[in-house]
Amino acid sequence: MDLDPLDPEYVAETLSHLPFVSIGGVVNVRDLGHYPTLHPGLVTRPGIAYRAGEISHITPEGIQQLKELGITTVYDLRSDTEMVRYETPIPSVDGVEIVHTPVFKTEDYSPEAMAKRFELYASGKTEAFMVLYSQILDSAGPAFGVVLRHIRDKPDSPCMFHCTAGKDRTGVLAALLLKLAGVDDETIARDYALTRVGREPAREMIMKRLSKVPYFATNTEAALNMFSSR
Repeated sequence: MDLDPLDPEYVAETLSHLPFVSIGGVVNVRDLGHYPTLHPGLVTRPGIAYRAGEISHITPEGIQQLKELGITTVYDLRSDTEMVRYETPIPSVDGVEIVHTPVFKTEDYSPEAMAKRFELYASGKTEAFMVLYSQILDSAGPAFGVVLRHIRDKPDSPCMFHCTAGKDRTGVLAALLLKLAGVDDETIARDYALTRVGREPAREMIMKRLSKVPYFATNTEAALNMFSSR
């Protein structure tokens, strides 16, 4: 059921190697490079597109690491509603452009709202994720298009995109990018599943947030199922 915390040594070891990248105050950061493609001898280009969880709590060290990676633009896929709810405004990072390009604007389509709306989602069943991700695809054209055009038009200007946990909206966009680059489905699925490790350092913070939502206050299992990335 994807409920139990992972072994700390396994988490630490996994997070210390690619595709994971360390940026202080930011969880679930990964380089979409180095993946083998269906084109013989070619892999996805490293150091050009990064995926992550929210950067609202990025540390001074994290800002330096962001710059050392050469990241010039960060695309924030979150809704206005969840930024207000979690008190996680868009930070200001000198020398880095942060572009708010929400998949869903003011309407609350954060994972909690979706779990509330679709009990299947809180149960962790595959069908529920199909509903959620179909809605993301239905609405994300303008937001995803901004990131796609950046990668097309500025191939030497590394960027990073993120939502809140870096799993659903971010995961769908990452899957599309990898698919376009010729990565096979099984490899794309494994990249998606890595969020299970990437989010582990934020487990306490995630549960604290969800405890404020009545729907999850007395249902820890539903809260954790919501973050499943099987």
